[in-house]
Amino acid sequence: MTELFISAFVTLFVVIDPLGCAPIYASLTSGASGPQRRAMAIRAVGIATAILLIFALWGKQLLGVLGIALDSFRIAGGIMLFIIAMDMVFEKRTQRREDRAHKIAETPEVEDVSVFPMAMPMIAGPGSIATVMLLMSRADGIGERSVVMAAVLATLGLMLVSLLAAGPIMARLGARIEAVITRLLGVLLAALAAQFVIDGLNASF
Repeated sequence: MTELFISAFVTLFVVIDPLGCAPIYASLTSGASGPQRRAMAIRAVGIATAILLIFALWGKQLLGVLGIALDSFRIAGGIMLFIIAMDMVFEKRTQRREDRAHKIAETPEVEDVSVFPMAMPMIAGPGSIATVMLLMSRADGIGERSVVMAAVLATLGLMLVSLLAAGPIMARLGARIEAVITRLLGVLLAALAAQFVIDGLNASF
């Protein structure tokens, strides 16, 4: 169970990327007061948690309704995660997030960023939703599924801490250290994504 928790936690941590979301959140809420930033952070993580838990609990049934085989979803999800990993290694993911942040910041009528873009798509995006469903599909029994759910909640708890401390974190880390961390996590995610694809292919053939 410990190995399952560590594996699920590392995978979710890499995909959801609390350290990568922190600077974006700091830039989006630069004009907000302390209480406003805290309220938006709590609301964003709460909404993302609800979305991920829904897909974790009923994602398999949704695939059944759509007629999609679970192994096909494993392969597709692995490919999606690999693309995310490549973007992280070559810093394209960070650039897209920054571009999205600038667009939101340039729109004066947008004040509350908790739902968009923080909850979706930055926290509960396609990659994290696919990862949660993949991890739950590999879990056998209530015990292992509970461990995966605990890993989801632990990762989102770290996300909340990162958002609440976004300003101080950015002041301490700096852009260069953040880039190094992002690339290292990208390499790790690429290996995990390849494993998802291999598992799906083995089960299919």
